[in-house]
Amino acid sequence: MQTNFAITLSAQVALERRLATVAHNIANMNTVGFRAEGESFEAFVSRGADLGVSYTVPQALYISLEQGELTKTDNPLDVAPTGNGWLAINTPKGTAYTHDGRMQISPEGELQTLTGHQVLDSGLSPIRLDPAAGAPTITRDGMIVQGKTPVGTIGVFSLDPAAKLTRNDTSSVLSDKPATPVQDFTKTGLVQGFTEGANINPVLEMAKMMEISRAFEQVTNTNQVNDQSMSDAIKTLGSNA
Repeated sequence: MQTNFAITLSAQVALERRLATVAHNIANMNTVGFRAEGESFEAFVSRGADLGVSYTVPQALYISLEQGELTKTDNPLDVAPTGNGWLAINTPKGTAYTHDGRMQISPEGELQTLTGHQVLDSGLSPIRLDPAAGAPTITRDGMIVQGKTPVGTIGVFSLDPAAKLTRNDTSSVLSDKPATPVQDFTKTGLVQGFTEGANINPVLEMAKMMEISRAFEQVTNTNQVNDQSMSDAIKTLGSNA
């Protein structure tokens, strides 16, 4: 009988984690460059029971790599990575990768994100521009031109499909495997004057939230039935003693 409580408890824990993940996605559906999160689960079969008893076991979070919708801004310091392209930025936790291509030029000429992190070239070095030379032109392969003079190149990187990605801040991720500078810009590159939105389908996420809420209610009802069954069993055994 008590196995039933353990099974439903594992289901409640899994549903709670799924709900938190979906809520986080919905809260960031307007965040530039945000990558949606998902969570994988698997069934653990207990070896201690005569019959197979399955528990829901939460696994690691994963980050969706699907492309978000592009929005035209006409700001020359906005770029949107396309395909499997990522920008590299220097953060306190090390090199991170992002799809938030909103940039600024510091008074010293350093190319930075809006949060002040250095934007890096393909060799993971900072990029310096001339603050007095006017708005830059940024080509698909990341080359930066001010006037008629090339002044640097924004690195465009691809991430290993087998890499484990962890959230660094709202829009950037850390990878446990080194990223590779993109060499072929046929399907991957930068688009100047655009930003990429979150790769979240709000309708789908709301549907997930409703599904999780219904499932949680069903598990709770099952717990109540199990609890009532145990209470009835105790009363019956007590009266026969």
